[in-house]
Amino acid sequence: MKKQTLYSWNVNGIRAAEKKGIIDWVQKAKPSVLAIQETKAEADQLSDSLRNIPGYTSYFNASKKRKGYSGTAIYTKEEPVDIQTGMGRPKFDQEGRLITAYYKNFVLVNCYFPNGGMGPERLQFKMEYYDAFLKYINSLRKKGNKIIFCGDVNTAHTEVDLARPKENQKNTGFLPEERAWLDKVVKNNWLDTFRHFYPNKKDAYSYWDMKSRARDRNVGWRIDYFFADKELTKNLTGAKIHSKVLGSDHCPVSIEINL
Repeated sequence: MKKQTLYSWNVNGIRAAEKKGIIDWVQKAKPSVLAIQETKAEADQLSDSLRNIPGYTSYFNASKKRKGYSGTAIYTKEEPVDIQTGMGRPKFDQEGRLITAYYKNFVLVNCYFPNGGMGPERLQFKMEYYDAFLKYINSLRKKGNKIIFCGDVNTAHTEVDLARPKENQKNTGFLPEERAWLDKVVKNNWLDTFRHFYPNKKDAYSYWDMKSRARDRNVGWRIDYFFADKELTKNLTGAKIHSKVLGSDHCPVSIEINL
């Protein structure tokens, strides 16, 4: 068993993040594993420096449906036993939204969940994706794996998780059906690691709208999460939102866990 520091970050374009200093940030933060969402690029479009950060092995899952869209990546110090992309469901696997890394002592699932905007069809896709994902992680757990999942879930769970809950009750990202899915996740014995340590903490957000300069006023949303199998609660030693780290409309979130 050893201490693992796991980070998750929606970088809103990994090539843009490179220009904003993500390589230097990785070398300073030294995550055991960094899970990235919204890469917006294929691996062969990236510089050698970005693909090969010293001390890390990298894995990428780009969107096959549309170039420059969605996408996920994992940078890891310890080489995984296995890497899988997608859930094995073609309908949900075309946008490069998921990477699962299998380690000796745990499994990390990195997911960039769909946004429910752009009309009712997309919201329906998001809800279907949610249901498929919950079945996927539950099935991994049934096989005896110690599961942690992270990423941009694109939904704030409760009123404390966004600055303006009343104004957003009819907006995607805070709709009753989206929030009900997160209730279901918790009922399935998945632990929101940040709320485990800070159950009532206010003004703790991981995303801010750039157009309205919302970050300057901390008018934000907590939509980036680490969830762990509840059986791992005793292994957790910390959870953080790194709101001072710039470079995206999201900031990194992290956990410390002994595994």
